[in-house]
Amino acid sequence: MRLHKSIFLAAPFVTAAAFIPSTQNGVVTSTSSVNKAAFFTQQQQPSTSTRLEPLAVSISSPPSSTASASEICPTSVTSPNNNPNPWEVHKFGGASLADAALYRTVGDLLIRESSGRVMKNKEEEGEEGEHSGPIPTMAIVSARGGMTDQLVAVVDSALQDIHQAEISLDLALAGQLAILNEVAPAEITAEIEERMRKDAKDILSVVQSLRMIRSVPPSVMEVVTGFGEIWSAQTLYAYLKHKGVKTAWLDARDVLIVKSMGAAAGLGDKGSTNTGGVVPVYDVSAKLMETWWNGEGLKEGVNFEGDDDGSAPIVVGTGFVATSEDGVPTTLKRSGSDYSATIFAKLVAAARVTMWKNTDGVYTADPRRVPEAFSIASLKYDEAMELAYFGAQVLHPSAMVPCIDQNIPVYVRNIFNPSFEGTVIQGRCASLEDTNKEGKVVNWRSGTGEIPIKGITSVDAVSLLTLEGASVIGGAEVAERFMGAMADAEIDVLMLTQASSESSITVVVPENQGKAALEGLKSKFELELSRSNINSISLSEETMAIVAIVGEGMALQSGVSATFMSSLAKANVNIRVIAQGSSERQVAVVVKATDASRALRAAHMAFTLSTSMVSLTILGGTGKLGSALIRQLNAQKDNLAKNLNFGVCVTTIASSTKMALGQNGQCLVQYNDVYELLENDDTAQELDMDVLTASIEADVNPHRVIIDCTSDDKVADNYERWMASGVNIISPGCRAAAGPLGRYRSIQTAQRANAVEWQYESSVGSALPILTTLRDLTQTGDDVKLLRGCLSGTMAYVFHNMNEETTFSEAVRLAVDKDFAENDIFEDLSGLDAARKIVILARELGMDVSLEDVEVESLLPDEIVNKEYTGSKEEVSAAILEDLKALDAPMLERYREAAAENKRLRYKFVIDVASGKCKCSLEAVDNNDTLYRLRENENLVAFETSRYTSSPLIVKGAAAGPDLSASGMFADLLRLGRAFVGSQA
Repeated sequence: MRLHKSIFLAAPFVTAAAFIPSTQNGVVTSTSSVNKAAFFTQQQQPSTSTRLEPLAVSISSPPSSTASASEICPTSVTSPNNNPNPWEVHKFGGASLADAALYRTVGDLLIRESSGRVMKNKEEEGEEGEHSGPIPTMAIVSARGGMTDQLVAVVDSALQDIHQAEISLDLALAGQLAILNEVAPAEITAEIEERMRKDAKDILSVVQSLRMIRSVPPSVMEVVTGFGEIWSAQTLYAYLKHKGVKTAWLDARDVLIVKSMGAAAGLGDKGSTNTGGVVPVYDVSAKLMETWWNGEGLKEGVNFEGDDDGSAPIVVGTGFVATSEDGVPTTLKRSGSDYSATIFAKLVAAARVTMWKNTDGVYTADPRRVPEAFSIASLKYDEAMELAYFGAQVLHPSAMVPCIDQNIPVYVRNIFNPSFEGTVIQGRCASLEDTNKEGKVVNWRSGTGEIPIKGITSVDAVSLLTLEGASVIGGAEVAERFMGAMADAEIDVLMLTQASSESSITVVVPENQGKAALEGLKSKFELELSRSNINSISLSEETMAIVAIVGEGMALQSGVSATFMSSLAKANVNIRVIAQGSSERQVAVVVKATDASRALRAAHMAFTLSTSMVSLTILGGTGKLGSALIRQLNAQKDNLAKNLNFGVCVTTIASSTKMALGQNGQCLVQYNDVYELLENDDTAQELDMDVLTASIEADVNPHRVIIDCTSDDKVADNYERWMASGVNIISPGCRAAAGPLGRYRSIQTAQRANAVEWQYESSVGSALPILTTLRDLTQTGDDVKLLRGCLSGTMAYVFHNMNEETTFSEAVRLAVDKDFAENDIFEDLSGLDAARKIVILARELGMDVSLEDVEVESLLPDEIVNKEYTGSKEEVSAAILEDLKALDAPMLERYREAAAENKRLRYKFVIDVASGKCKCSLEAVDNNDTLYRLRENENLVAFETSRYTSSPLIVKGAAAGPDLSASGMFADLLRLGRAFVGSQA
């Protein structure tokens, strides 16, 4: 099969798996019909107090030309009025020209830019140099926002209802005239308005004939829609003239001559990055530009004779429109104004082109999908074209060609933030041959500090078309016939992969072309399918997306693909197809469309293009534990970002009855008191676990964590499905880890199957490293024989403070007042809380233990346990404490018996691995027991092992109270955060 190279520097077709431009009728074209992701556009609204401060940058000399002299205008044009500064070209899109205020903003910006700027002092870095002086300026404008669509509607409606077409035309014209008359007085606008009204009559005359021919010739559509730019240029010209500026407006149809190189007729697809094979005829255009300059330029005063008054001319040119070699009005296709700007930049030998957008330059990713995305300082032409071809609306790939010819830098800046330098695109990437000659392969993480990629982008809504098992036919023939079928059906092939011997081939095509591609391929191989020489031809049923990383630094850098793939694996994103371009400037994968945003964020974080963000859900956020955790998170958020390179975004907070969900994974406002958040009707709703789960699953952040501060088995029942969605879980409570053994094992299975973490260190001993120590012992081969100690902070406090003066019930009340007790004091005094922690430790030791297997001594008599308490929380607590006074006498008796033997009461647990016995009870211990000196708020665990025989290993420390418990949860979260960051380091 013979394939032709693309006209405008399209990515080459390669037989290895790689991005390729589409093939139509054997000619490689760009992928204009793909429903591409809108790239890196973070909308910013203009401020009424926008201040246009001078931007201190250097003035470039006219670039050295690689084009022939006939393709560039003569010196009289390139150095207008003997100005020592070269031209600078500015392009403004429709979004920047949506209303009168924006036309004024654009006009004021042009006046500022043309007045010159402070140059950087090259001798003393950091000090300001001299002023550049006035700069000849050309502005290329699109139609005002929405105008092109309005004019398209005029043409389309004329086929059915000419009256409706006239109404639509009047509406479009009225909108433009309203802006015109708002930006300039009648003495300036009268002549322009007359011309516009005449244009509208001409348009109506043209479209009236369409009903006769019952179709819309592409040339008619191009002629009519081009008036949007013509009217827009005159409107901006009127404002500049009103401001007293030397200005003229240039109808590009009088100057710019183009020829078609296989271009399709018509406007092209909206949002396309393809100019459809339209090529400027530079030598003719240069002569016409000179004629215009010496004619209309003299008339308008931008080309003047005599003394210079210190100002520079501003020429306002029309984007999008041109004239064919046959003299017929035509266009550079949809979004072709970028191309107009760079063509004129080449003609007048401009020093730079500035594309004014509503973003701070080109972003590392689409900020609507990757909130951590940021502006890229610089790109090479090749990198920008790779991004543009693969879904990023950075700049027309074709539009960069005129700038490449003369190495003209292209700046992408924000019209609403003009003091920001934005992104500069200039220079070529080294060829792969040259790169291979320069050095050896090194790992990109080797400490150079350079990130190998510049951006991450995606192509949405694609399908996979696969031919399997064609080895009988022969590889070369299969490939040729396969691609021939795609060309015959005019399918845009975005990507190609082949199995060994070419027995199986998969291509990626736009989803809206999938069925046509499938039918075309089945028709081409109809005979082979009937004879079973081919196993199958199939089209993916799910919507897919391409995710690509782009950057010159990838060449000769090992580990880039591994980092990319690993980040997707950690984000639980399945890869269907992998491809690397022959230039080694991009690697692309195909994933499910629903996973695309998560894949973008994961890859963005993996290459340290942004801080690792953790999306955090806090269940039980209004309780003592949840509130304490939120306070600690607020206090440490700056430290996390600065020292650990990860941030925490609380996306969901829930109580036992209410929940607040951040929309699309958006961070909730940080509240020290979450009651305010959950009582606000605008942010809170009734707790619904299905809705909450759906919200968590919809969050595209690859690093999602749930902290379950509840003591609710119904919440623990959801762990498996959360883990199945790639969510990590932290459990400070004991319900899940000490719950039914079958559920416990199912959660562990789900954890392993989905490569997520289940952290419950804080469920035993709060912030003490009890479980960590136990795991370290067993995983290093030590044989744990016995565990003993005290796991209840409440019991430790009560029996440390109970004495002759302080009764048992009073000691319990003090523990409650200090927030050492559980919400339900019965769980402490019955031994149930300690028993659950025993179960957790025993299961870590491999023992199949359930709660009913633990021998527990309860301190509560049956009459208190079985009594029903009613009233508020405070009233119930007071009633229980009152009833506990009945235990003061017997507890005092036990205290005296222990003291008589020089012993102390401690609520002790024991796990005997050999016998399988687990128990907790109130015991009197002597001074040889490690619990004898237990302090009032401490937990203690002694590990007796085959290595620690003569003296046990002891973990001991404060473990009572919500703040300590919260610090344990925080430590669990830090472990996860370090793991997320570590995968990028």
